[in-house]
Amino acid sequence: MFLGSIDVDTSYKRISTITTSHLNADDHEIDLQSVLSSHISIDNIGYTLSEAQKWYILKRLHFDNLISLDDLPPSASFIFDKVEKMKPRKAVHILKQAIREHDFDVNIPETDLNRWKKLVDEKTTCDGFMETINTDEKQISISPVQIQLLEDYDDSEDPVALQIIDWSLEIRLEAVLVAYWSPYPEVRAVTYPFDDSSIPVETFRVYLIGAIWTAVGALINQFFIERQPYITLSIPIIQVFLYPSGLLCEWFLPKKQIRVSRFSFSLNPGPYNYKEQILATIFCSVSGNATTYVSSNILMLKSKMFYGNDWVGFGYQILLILSTNFLGLGLAGVMRKFAVYPVKAVWPSILPNLALNRTLLTPAKRERINNWKISSYKFFFVTFVMSYFYFWLPDYLFQALSTFNWITWVKPDDLNTAAITGSIGGLGLNPLSTFDWNYFSSVLQPLEIPFYNTANNLIGMLLAFCCIVGVWYSNHKWTGYLPINSNGLFTNKGEPYSVTSIVNSKSLFDEEKYKKIGPPFYSAANLVVYGAFFTLYPFHIVYEVGMNYEEIWDAVKGLYKVCKDYSKSTYDGFDDPHCTMMKSYREVPEWVYIIILLLSVVLAIICVKIYPAQTPVWSIFFAFGINLIFLVPITTIFARTGFSFGINVLIELIIGYTIPGNGLALGFIKAFGYNIDGQPQNFVNDLKQAHYAKLPPRAVLRIQVLSVFVASFVQLAILNFQVNGGIKDYCDPLNKEKFTCPGTRTYYSASVIWGVIGPKKVFSGLYPMLKWCFLIGFLMAFPCIIIKKWAPRKYVKFFEPSIVIGGFLNYAPFNLSYYIPGFYMSCVFMLYIKKRYEAWWQKYNYILSTGLNAGIAFSSIIIFFAVMYSEKNLIWWGNTIPFSGVDYDITGRLNATLEAPDGYFGPRINQYP
Repeated sequence: MFLGSIDVDTSYKRISTITTSHLNADDHEIDLQSVLSSHISIDNIGYTLSEAQKWYILKRLHFDNLISLDDLPPSASFIFDKVEKMKPRKAVHILKQAIREHDFDVNIPETDLNRWKKLVDEKTTCDGFMETINTDEKQISISPVQIQLLEDYDDSEDPVALQIIDWSLEIRLEAVLVAYWSPYPEVRAVTYPFDDSSIPVETFRVYLIGAIWTAVGALINQFFIERQPYITLSIPIIQVFLYPSGLLCEWFLPKKQIRVSRFSFSLNPGPYNYKEQILATIFCSVSGNATTYVSSNILMLKSKMFYGNDWVGFGYQILLILSTNFLGLGLAGVMRKFAVYPVKAVWPSILPNLALNRTLLTPAKRERINNWKISSYKFFFVTFVMSYFYFWLPDYLFQALSTFNWITWVKPDDLNTAAITGSIGGLGLNPLSTFDWNYFSSVLQPLEIPFYNTANNLIGMLLAFCCIVGVWYSNHKWTGYLPINSNGLFTNKGEPYSVTSIVNSKSLFDEEKYKKIGPPFYSAANLVVYGAFFTLYPFHIVYEVGMNYEEIWDAVKGLYKVCKDYSKSTYDGFDDPHCTMMKSYREVPEWVYIIILLLSVVLAIICVKIYPAQTPVWSIFFAFGINLIFLVPITTIFARTGFSFGINVLIELIIGYTIPGNGLALGFIKAFGYNIDGQPQNFVNDLKQAHYAKLPPRAVLRIQVLSVFVASFVQLAILNFQVNGGIKDYCDPLNKEKFTCPGTRTYYSASVIWGVIGPKKVFSGLYPMLKWCFLIGFLMAFPCIIIKKWAPRKYVKFFEPSIVIGGFLNYAPFNLSYYIPGFYMSCVFMLYIKKRYEAWWQKYNYILSTGLNAGIAFSSIIIFFAVMYSEKNLIWWGNTIPFSGVDYDITGRLNATLEAPDGYFGPRINQYP
């Protein structure tokens, strides 16, 4: 046990005599309060290390920027202690294992991997030294040249970083970082290499403030989710409000013990702490950043703009939303061995949340990094305030800064210019498309996801751009008569397609009506997007299994062993430091998550049996089964890279074949089957956040279940308010307040073409080439696996073909204008600064991201209710120019009435598929 409460001068000497192992949870345990109350100087720790060696360790940990070394951070003193205890031979074993595991890991910095390999390769020349060295009491003597090299060490320069200066010290330090902390700099920046399991976590104040802010978040996010671009009360800003709320509870709640039956708890168990803040954040995350995916299904069924079904009452809605949420929660528990426990499951999307909570709750030591002395805490609030005030410019005062489609201003009535460069209805090929952080950060978080993700994504978008242009200008499948980048459906005259014109009173397909109206048609972008979806499904399954079959098979065997023998630990087979620390807490058995899954299925069956949802019960089990098939490959790539995609399109296709002419069944099963990554702030994501923060798993489960109930009821109340006239012209494509419902419109279009019309008509009569995309994707996977595994590693390490194909999915209605500015930011922060100024990046990057997002979220809410909801429009050139040309109301380049045979395009009347 690492004890900070004993005398500083003797603590580390006494500790070093204890036999330790990084595989024991106790070896990671500290008394944090005692450590923080003790001022550990660099001179009072690491007695067997020279001053130059200590300085090298500080530089490697990026603690060399501390203004004073008389009071080291707990992480630094902990690592000093473990480096002293680590034996070189054991360090070699740890690094060999790390090299095998991370050789093709795109998240490991190349310099770190090369450093490990060189240290292990140097072992043969140091074997004699390894046999005689004793680091328990003896100070290691090093040469004056080594001292100078250690003092001059700078890991931002590759030649120096790869130079072995002091083999014994370096290999022990690298092994300690892997065995006690994390091989990833991003994770080390937001986590600790130790844990204190005595800290109160599941407290009354967590439930109090968590329930309040979950309700507030659900209200705001449901209200704005169908706006384009949408506005969110995101997790960062909720975290900002949780912090003072927790402090208020600490100050005002009575320090009273409450007893309920055999249980008792304190209303105010001392200072509000970091773990409470993380647990409250997880409570709110079910309503943070987005809303429940099934809300699109409910809106589609209930709104007069779409199906307009009056039977979609509150009972149906609550059964549906609870069943889908519980499905996601249950599957998250099953997925722990695949996406939570593996060390490669970094989950880039949660790192900023952890960074902000750490900044708010953890006292930081004063540092000077590249002449920056500002603390992370102050930096966040400076960024937050600046972002809040600046956002008034692009969002209200000068909207052209947001939609900066300046190329179209030259010829606002030129259709070709608008189609290629337009930000609203075009493809967005504009090198400078916005000065609004929200414009591109709402779809791409450039300071959070790794650079290779952004680069692969943009490559895919550029390839898709060429395909869409080719399809549109060649008028392939009549796309020239339609807008180039719309996610809507159109009639054979180029007008919006209404499903009510081809269904009967039960919302089922009506053949006679269909013969009069004809089939719906896709725009060029939508056609390419669906082709990419059909390519991606078989490709990704084959590719992910081919690249990671050993890890997947080990996880499957581990899950089977736990299900077979419940006495086994769910952490069985996982020896990374975070799993080791989590073994101190009571686990949630697998059978608990299985019961939650069964409950979700029961609620879904009740939903379709007592309401006219036109959905057979067997289709629910089909959705459950297909979730299980795609669960592993989809979630593992999301955890590793931050890239995700849903199986909704595949479900549309299969349900369209098996239940033809039924858009209601398709919409229901699509909602039920999308919950692999469709949950707001994915439940698996939350489990990983709790894993990094060392929260008791059972407390996390209780919090998640309660948060589902709170968020679900609030979201449905707001949704019904909006649909029943709370917002004028809600979901109208030309809604003045931008409530155009892009997500639900896509959902509706899919239900029409794949549900009501059916894939049989689509594939055989309208777009037969789409079915070949499945074969193309399957065949493409094999050469990509060969290239990734056997091509020169330096050229293909960051090649992620699934993400490249995923780039095709970013159109209709979004376009390049939402991604190009984000790519610039990613180049600066996730590539250049991260590599050249890693210490600055670790301290400020995620705080900058959360500060910008939080300021925008708070500002957008104030702006909307202060000057937009009451229609205080500011009309001048800077607010009208982006919307005054063809880009705002784009059409096809061909006119069906004038240029198509008989005034309409597509199959002839009486020959409709």
